[in-house]
Amino acid sequence: MADESVTLYAWINGKRVDADEYMERENPADPQKIVAYVPKTTTGQAKEAIEAARAAFPAWKEVSVEERIERMERAIQTLKDRTPELAETLAEEHGKPVYDAEGEMAVSIMWMEYACQTVKETIADQVDEGEGGKTIVRQEPVGVVSAISPWNYPIALSTIKIAPAILTGNTVVSKPSPFAPHAVSLVVEMIAGEFPDGVLNLVHGEAEVGVELTSNEHVDKIAFTGGTETAKKIMKSAADTIKDMTLELGGNDAAVVLPDFDVNDERAMRRMVISNFLTAGQICMIAKRIYVPRTLYNEFVEKYQEAANKWVKIGSPFDEQVTTGPLNNKQQLDFVKNLVDNAAEKGADVIPLGHIVDNELFEQGHFLQPTLVLGADQQDDIVKEEQFGPTVPIVPYDTVDEAVKMANDSIYGLTSSVWGEENHAIEVAARIEAGTTMVNTAAVQGLDVRYPFGGVKQSGIGREYGKEGLLGYVTPHVINVPKMRDLPYIPE
Repeated sequence: MADESVTLYAWINGKRVDADEYMERENPADPQKIVAYVPKTTTGQAKEAIEAARAAFPAWKEVSVEERIERMERAIQTLKDRTPELAETLAEEHGKPVYDAEGEMAVSIMWMEYACQTVKETIADQVDEGEGGKTIVRQEPVGVVSAISPWNYPIALSTIKIAPAILTGNTVVSKPSPFAPHAVSLVVEMIAGEFPDGVLNLVHGEAEVGVELTSNEHVDKIAFTGGTETAKKIMKSAADTIKDMTLELGGNDAAVVLPDFDVNDERAMRRMVISNFLTAGQICMIAKRIYVPRTLYNEFVEKYQEAANKWVKIGSPFDEQVTTGPLNNKQQLDFVKNLVDNAAEKGADVIPLGHIVDNELFEQGHFLQPTLVLGADQQDDIVKEEQFGPTVPIVPYDTVDEAVKMANDSIYGLTSSVWGEENHAIEVAARIEAGTTMVNTAAVQGLDVRYPFGGVKQSGIGREYGKEGLLGYVTPHVINVPKMRDLPYIPE
C-alpha cells in the first residue's frame, strides 16, 4: 500500500465499518498511483445500513424543521472550512482540475444553503377553511432513502439528494461510485457527524450492493443519478415493492446555433467551448452536439477552433494553467476513443483542439485530447450517443425547423441550449424537448439551483434542485374535516 493512499470505510449507525475486501482506486492522471482503497461493502452490511436508517426514522421525522436546519447549517460551515482540502482530494481521485473541483464544492454548498432557506416554507402545512369545512395538507417524509450517485460530480450529486432528504425528515443510505469515492466519503461523514446515529449512512461496493439498496423492502425511495441502462435495472429491482424514485439520467444535449448568432462574439464562443469540454466533457448537461446554419458553418468552425485552442489546456489537475484533465477511468476513455475512431473511419474529419501541457503525463494517464468532429451524419454514433467525453460533432442545417427536428431526434431530453438573438432564441427554446433549455449558454454555466432540474423522455423521472427538489422527498397527507351535511344524491 502506497504511503499517500488512504483506506476508506463504510459509515453505519454512527460508526466506521471496515471491510474484508477492498478495491483499488487509481489516480487517473497517473494510473500507477493508488489514491484510495475502497471497501467492498457486503450485502449484509448494506442491510445493516438500511436497518439503521429505518430504526432512526421514527424519531428523526418528529424533530422540528428548525433543528434539522440548524444541524445542516453546521455541516455546511464545515464543508466551507474544508473546501480547499476536499477540492484537492477530489481533483486527485477524479482527474478534474482543482478549479473545477472547487466549483463543484461551490454548487454543492449553494444548493444546501438554498434547501435550508426554503424547506420550512416548502413543507409547511397548508390549511384551507370554508363553507365545506377544513382541509389540512401535511407534507410527510417518505422514510428511508437510498441515494446512489455517480463518479462525474460525486459531491454535488450526493448532496443534491442528502440535503433535501434529511431536511424533510427522512433517513438516508448513501452510495457513491467506486470511481470517485474519497472526497464524497469525507463529505458524507462531515454531514453525518451533525445528525443522530442512523440518520445518514454510507456504504460502498459494486452491483450487488446497488441491488440491495434498490430492492430491499425497507427502502421507501430511490434517488439515483447515472446512466439510463442502469436506471432500467433499478426500476425492475424496485418493482416488487413499488418504490418512489427520482432518476436523473443520461442526456445527448443539443446546442442549436441560430442564423442571427454573432460568430465574432468571443465571449459567447468561449462559453460554447466550455459547455463542451468542462470536466473533460464528463457532465450530464454538457452540450454534446452542435447544430449550425449551413450559411454560417465555415465561419463558425473557424471561430470555434480559435476559441477552443485558446481555452483548452490539457494536463495535471494541479497545474493552474490546465483547464482539462484526464478522463476519470479507462472504461470511459476507451468508450470515447472508439466513438471518435469510428467517426473517422466513416469519413468524418477529426480535428484536435487545445494544447497538451505535459506530453509525458499525457501519455501515461487516461488523457484524451479534445476533438471537433466535422462531417458526421445525424445517424452516426458520435451524434446519436451520449459521448460523455471531450469530443463534439458539428452538424449543418438549412432551416431552423430542421435544426429543431434534429435536436429532438433523440431518446434523451435532459438539457439543451439555443444561441442567438435573445427573443428569437427563447421562441426556439420552447420547441426543444428537454427538461431545461438555456439561452446563449449551456451546462453548469447556466445552472440555477433555485429552479427544478431533470429530464424528459429517457433522461429521467422527477426533478432535483428548486422547491421541487425538496418536495420529491415528501408525500402529501390530506386531513379532511368536512362540515356534516346531508348529500342530496345519497338516499336516506
